[in-house]
Amino acid sequence: MQDKTTKAEVEELMNDLLPLAKKMLQEHGEFYPYGGYTELNGKITHVGAQIKGTDRPQSAPLIQLLRDSFKKGAKDGNYKATAIIFDVRIKTPGSIEKSDAIQVCLDHKSGYSAEVLFPYRIDGGTVTYGKTFAQQGSGDIFS
Repeated sequence: MQDKTTKAEVEELMNDLLPLAKKMLQEHGEFYPYGGYTELNGKITHVGAQIKGTDRPQSAPLIQLLRDSFKKGAKDGNYKATAIIFDVRIKTPGSIEKSDAIQVCLDHKSGYSAEVLFPYRIDGGTVTYGKTFAQQGSGDIFS
């Protein structure tokens, strides 16, 4: 049996985690940052972040909490891949208008790092995706 490619491994993680964002957007119109990782044996685990004493925390500290946790796990050799998912407002390629988007920051122990963006709009509780695009990630989880 041939090993999965790096891209296939991070895409599998992303595809496992992404439905929660869409579900939360459809039900609540928003979601808190969350993430997940792939263990060395291929098992995928979903991870939430929480800051004690806050009912409605800002996204940035939650993203940093996830990033710090994943950096530690990567340094300890526990992960093959990680993903952090959060809501952003961005200018999509070829547009001057800002759009809501789901951003997925993917990192792999091989050094692969990408940010995949899924522009979306919500009409009557239904999430419709625009044209997905990707860019180079920061690559700081496994560095």
